[in-house]
Amino acid sequence: MKRLLVFAPHPDDEILGCGGTIIKNIQQGNEVYVCVVTRGYPPYFDIERINKNVEDAVACHQFIGIKKTFFLDFPAVQLESVNRFDLNGKVLDVVKEVMPDEVYIPHYGDMQKDHSVVADACMVALRPKYKPQVKRILGYETMSETDWNTPNVQNAFIPNVFENISDTLELKKKALSFFSLQVSPFPDARSEGAIDALAKYRGALMHWNAAEAFMLIRELK
Repeated sequence: MKRLLVFAPHPDDEILGCGGTIIKNIQQGNEVYVCVVTRGYPPYFDIERINKNVEDAVACHQFIGIKKTFFLDFPAVQLESVNRFDLNGKVLDVVKEVMPDEVYIPHYGDMQKDHSVVADACMVALRPKYKPQVKRILGYETMSETDWNTPNVQNAFIPNVFENISDTLELKKKALSFFSLQVSPFPDARSEGAIDALAKYRGALMHWNAAEAFMLIRELK
């Protein structure tokens, strides 16, 4: 049995980026944990919307069988202004509790700055000097964030790991539907149609029906 830990800057990022992989691992008997790093706060977000997003995440995670969900409650869209020592410490606390074999983090080059801050904090918490060492770290892509940033080498998402999710794509789309405030009709990037299109494109690259793509950041053998 493996332990997987997924860091999501916001509720739904974990499903958008690696929902099919999460479900596949749970079906295989592995334990999957999710850490949602931020939540909304007034006046930037309506309190009813804030509560609904949390409720949706809890319901979704119960549906797919997440072992435990951590909510760190740092302010959404304001992570650049938080104390990095505090953020890094909270992320490290989660890593120490879970003791994961594999960790999935947002792509550093995503347009939404919360994503790059979370990626930074994760890499601090996942330094090889900490024991037990995490064997594998992968970056995932997030529709509406990974492909919308300024195009340059630093921001580029260059996948080199592909997970076959042909058997879990439909469940991934069902899981995403729990986030009713985040999902919009196609052709919005955060739509069932867009998620389906990306999965089929990534799958076709490997001659599969559907896949999720990742960047391998570090692997210890």
